[in-house]
Amino acid sequence: MKVRVLVSLKPGVLDPQGRAVHHALEGLGFAGVQDVRIGRVIELDLADGTNDAEIDRMCRQLLANLVIEDYSFERIGNEERA
Repeated sequence: MKVRVLVSLKPGVLDPQGRAVHHALEGLGFAGVQDVRIGRVIELDLADGTNDAEIDRMCRQLLANLVIEDYSFERIGNEERA
């Protein structure tokens, strides 16, 4: 079973990487970009019996820094990525 974990900075936390990308996009002429926030995607290949509580515990203990980050996860099955 595959699980995708999405980790992003909490609102109000400064995002210097996002700010740099925003500035670069403006420099390239993309005037319509309002804001940029950078996060990360973690894909896990887990045993079929892994329950949501166990996945949540993985996120809380290792995959996300709960002081400055939020996370969510979704089961994506066994399909191949495009």
